[in-house]
Amino acid sequence: MSSLYQQNTPDTYRALPRHVAIIMDGNGRWAKNQGKLRISGHRAGAKAVRRAVKFAVTCEMEALTLYAFSSENWNRPEPEVSALMELFVWALDSEVKSLHKNNVRLKIIGDMQRFSPRIQERIRNAESLTAQNTGLTLNVAANYGGRWDIIDGVRQLASRVQQGQLCPEDITEEMLGEQLCLCHLSPVDLVIRTGGEHRISNFLLWQVAYAEFYFSDVLWPDFDEQVFQGALDAFSQRERRFGGAAPDGA
Repeated sequence: MSSLYQQNTPDTYRALPRHVAIIMDGNGRWAKNQGKLRISGHRAGAKAVRRAVKFAVTCEMEALTLYAFSSENWNRPEPEVSALMELFVWALDSEVKSLHKNNVRLKIIGDMQRFSPRIQERIRNAESLTAQNTGLTLNVAANYGGRWDIIDGVRQLASRVQQGQLCPEDITEEMLGEQLCLCHLSPVDLVIRTGGEHRISNFLLWQVAYAEFYFSDVLWPDFDEQVFQGALDAFSQRERRFGGAAPDGA
């Protein structure tokens, strides 16, 4: 499908996104509609993740970033959080070999310190196995928050100032951006949110500054290739000006 992409020159932009980020919303409501426990919705959501990754690989995207577990999700009931952690371990163990086979590079972004040593080890092993892959970069945001990301970047710059390596007046937007998650990837072109909500929920606050947004009423477990393609079709019709004026001056 690479022929569907335009060359990214100063005067023309790709018809399809290089980097897609998805807020995967609706697992709990899906389970409720099915008369099942919430964890059943999360398990069904894991299957939707597999479909989304496969589709992104087929479309030859550069990066796919999935919002799996926010820093605010720790406030959910303890049994649900524990079940989510076990599901996370299962996914890392069961899916990483398939990702590696398909040349996918896995990266977990977020504050890893709150996870158990067992989960942190699984993360290191999964990232290490796929580190040299050159296909799709799959970023999974876990214990991630956009505000945490920015504050962490500011702290890194503040440390350099404290050590005399940097003057405050020399700090630029580019320097801060280099301290944040996803800094080595192309910018996020498209954000998809499922579940019918129209908010960003503290996700990639810095990185989506010029991204296009697509909202779907489909609950995440029902997200499939057709819904994904619909988001890409909508994106291809957008006129991206990145702060500039339209050709007709509007």
